[in-house]
Amino acid sequence: MTEPSLWMQKVADDPQHSHWYVERFRKLEREGTDVYGEARLIDAMAARGSLILDAGCGPGRTGGYLHRAGHRVVGVDVDPVLIAAAEEDHPGPRWIVQDLAELDLPAVGIDEAFDLIVSAGNVMAFLAPSTRTSVLERFRTHLRADGRAIIGFGAGRGYPFDEFLDDATQAGLVPDILLSTWDVRPLTDESDFIVAILRRGEPIHPAHHD
Repeated sequence: MTEPSLWMQKVADDPQHSHWYVERFRKLEREGTDVYGEARLIDAMAARGSLILDAGCGPGRTGGYLHRAGHRVVGVDVDPVLIAAAEEDHPGPRWIVQDLAELDLPAVGIDEAFDLIVSAGNVMAFLAPSTRTSVLERFRTHLRADGRAIIGFGAGRGYPFDEFLDDATQAGLVPDILLSTWDVRPLTDESDFIVAILRRGEPIHPAHHD
C-alpha cells in the first residue's frame, strides 16, 4: 500500500488543517496579495490552449489562473477538501482527487499527454519520501515527448535539492533550467528555493543483482 503523504498525515492529526489552508489563501487574495507568481511563469512557457496538469493543485489558485488565461487545465490533489475549494473558487478546470503516487489520468478518461505539468506550493516536500521517485516517474509518463515539468519547493523541508534532482534523473526527467524563484532568478549554492524546469529523458533503471 502507498505510504500516505506528509500532508495527509498532517490532516489526520488535525482535521481542520485543510480548511485553515483554504481560508488562508482566500484571505491573502482578498487582501490583494499576489498569489499568482507561479502561474504567470507557467503561462509564459505555454502556447495558447496548452493542456496543463496542476499536480498537487490545492485549492486551485494556479490552475484557476491558467484556465482563465486560456489553457486547458486538469488539477489533481489527494485532499478532497482542497479539491472542493478549487471547484467552488475556480470553476472551469477539471479537478480530480487522486494521490500523485498513484497518478493515472487515463483511468478517469484523460488520455491526452500534457504539454506542461506544474507542481508548486512545496508539493514535493509534502510527499511521503518512499513515493518521491514514483511520483516523478508518473509525471514523466503523463508528459508529451517534448513536454516539460516545472517543480518548485523550499529548502529545509527534508528533501535536499541535490537528492530531488537525482530522483528526477532516475525517473527520466532531465533538468533544462534550474531557478531559485518563480520570477526567473538563477539557482545558486545559497538558494533557499528551487524551481526546476525538467524535460523527458530516459529513466535510469537500477541494476538488479541476483
